[in-house]
Amino acid sequence: MREVSPKLVPFLEQFNETVAKLVASGFKANATNAREGLANLTKTYATESVDVALVQDDLIYAEGYNVPVRIFNPAPDEELPVLVYYHGGGHMAGSVTVYDPIYRKLAVNTKHIVVAPEYRLAPENPYPAGEQDAYATLQGVWETLDRRGMKYRRELSVGGDSAGGALATAVSHVAQFDVNVDIKKQLLVYPCTDYTMDTPSYTENAVGYLLHTAKCAWYFDNYFKKGECRKSASTLFKDFTAHLPETFVVTAEFCPLRDEGKLYYEKVKGAGVRAEHLHFDDMTHTFLNMEDLVKDECELVYSKMNEFLNS
Repeated sequence: MREVSPKLVPFLEQFNETVAKLVASGFKANATNAREGLANLTKTYATESVDVALVQDDLIYAEGYNVPVRIFNPAPDEELPVLVYYHGGGHMAGSVTVYDPIYRKLAVNTKHIVVAPEYRLAPENPYPAGEQDAYATLQGVWETLDRRGMKYRRELSVGGDSAGGALATAVSHVAQFDVNVDIKKQLLVYPCTDYTMDTPSYTENAVGYLLHTAKCAWYFDNYFKKGECRKSASTLFKDFTAHLPETFVVTAEFCPLRDEGKLYYEKVKGAGVRAEHLHFDDMTHTFLNMEDLVKDECELVYSKMNEFLNS
């Protein structure tokens, strides 16, 4: 029998009651309240901010749009490997500021220089702007670190959660065929890899578990504004070769994206690439942003990320 963690039940009951009242009062979703919602959730339930030795803002220079980045370096005197991590938020919400506590934990726990790109968001900048910014970050990261005179080891990994996981898998797909970009490993937390929404978890977890299936559809409608083929845009249906990076996937049972995360993991493994899968049978989507409620689970994710990146 499937059961949500008791740690999340009071939150979900309150959240669902609030959503019902908002809908009854005529609430209409837009980019502003989507961004406020994720920001308020994270600010309320991810309150522990660890110290990072060096935090600096910079730019990745690229054609058409210079991507702002924040660099989290836990040990500036050492030559550390680099992790480019893309925040989640349905391609519409989230930001480097919102994800600050998560970036800090990533840097300290994995002992990597974490580079956090402020990629462009829909609906103002629909597909493929976010993917272009995501790849431009990889192409320009060494030049930016050099410009700052920062010590590093030329070893690059990528990661992301939810829509950020979609961006991570997108850049990993392109890098398979780009001799100038070498990605060693990727970390994917409840990643979006299939925009067709055609897996059982979208039905099983349609309502009641924070991220509703209808909200996913709304995010995707705002992301794909020009009638693009969503299957063609989905990394789950792209090429899986032995040139993909080693992959670590986290999935949650009560998450609409559960099945596509598992399927992506299986396809990477099927391509002969090392892959690991960590499944939580009682968690929902976005639990990393609710660390105060599920501290043990979040600590396990960071610990496993550290093991995977540094093994």
